[in-house]
Amino acid sequence: MSIGRHSTANPDPSLSDAALAEVLVREAGTLAQLMRAAGVTSQRKTDVADVVTEADRAAEAYIVEQLRRCRPEDGILGEEGSAHPSASGRTWVIDPVDGTYNFLRGSTYWCSAVALVTEHDGVRRPVLGAVHQPEEDKLWLGGEGHPATLNGRPLNGPAGKELAESSAATYIHPTWLQDPLCAMPWHAAAVGAASLRMLGSGSCDLARVAQGELDCWFQHSCPDWDWFPGAAIVLASGGSVEVVTVNGLRWFLAGSTTAVAQLRAAMLSTHLGG
Repeated sequence: MSIGRHSTANPDPSLSDAALAEVLVREAGTLAQLMRAAGVTSQRKTDVADVVTEADRAAEAYIVEQLRRCRPEDGILGEEGSAHPSASGRTWVIDPVDGTYNFLRGSTYWCSAVALVTEHDGVRRPVLGAVHQPEEDKLWLGGEGHPATLNGRPLNGPAGKELAESSAATYIHPTWLQDPLCAMPWHAAAVGAASLRMLGSGSCDLARVAQGELDCWFQHSCPDWDWFPGAAIVLASGGSVEVVTVNGLRWFLAGSTTAVAQLRAAMLSTHLGG
């Protein structure tokens, strides 16, 4: 597969998982960037803000091809429909273009992301995450046994601020605010923060929490590909992640231990019981 002078790499199967993840997101992000420059069309998935392009599909196809070659025993789960069962207890979770709406509108705030996830007794946990934001030439990487880095430089993680002193990134679809079961916990968390950011790419947001550029993050009902890559990097930076259920919705939280605890408490204060 090639676009202009760019030919996607065929990484060596002997690479470590971290090195392989870095190659995969770097190549996928660059491929998507070049395809956008050449012109892409989109299709609506669920609504005007939920779209897919041929760049999403091509980037995912590249990652899947390389994983099937380099890690044939591992499972695969991709946002654009790729799925292979795992024979190893490990699964690679793929978001080929996270922030597709931004991608289409010319914003630089989008990325390619992968995570390596293991499952024991029905509990899944991320052991590695990689996020590449090509137009800003930033690549975050981190996981178990691999401290969080940005372009190879160590990250110190989110500062241990109180929520009231924190910049919180979030996302909520406007229609969700019409549902009190969703709106109440979101509002309780939002009003507790010093400032809010809604930037449109969960993996970019979570990577910046690990970096300390954002202090914390919260969103409900995250699919695996929007959660696991960034969550792995936040954990590797020394930050905290948590999933809490309020009024039947699962909320995903990340930040310092302090901020996450205060986000959880704010949301649970709106729980209706039952």
